Amino acid sequence: MTKQEIDRRVQEARELHGRGFNCAQAVFGACAGLYGIEEERALKLSASFGGGMGSMREVCGCCSAMFMIEGLRSGSATAGDRVGKLHNYKRVQELAEQFKQQHGGSIICRELLANPANPSCTEKCANAVRIVLENEC
Repeated sequence: MTKQEIDRRVQEARELHGRGFNCAQAVFGACAGLYGIEEERALKLSASFGGGMGSMREVCGCCSAMFMIEGLRSGSATAGDRVGKLHNYKRVQELAEQFKQQHGGSIICRELLANPANPSCTEKCANAVRIVLENEC
């Protein structure tokens, strides 16, 4: 994927968040088209992950969306595919680690929001899109 395409998707995530969609919707909505998922379906599918899982302030919606995108990219749809499952889990852990490095060592919404050194949620969305798209398997 080109830098220009990544930049376009990053901007799309910012715009979606700015229009009032939650973090998960902004990240997933900006990337789902790459995997043949229409925008409305993407926004509905990711709606429950905002606010750290239904506004419970648990796993950041940006991260949940990155993990969903990674599932589309490297997840297995074969029962008993242990190798595929482990590969996908490893990729998710790598994405989480990169997000942590950029956001004060956490992927937990309440911790991210409590850290004044962290960027805004809109910028977290942009960062998540960049992380997941720049780290294709």
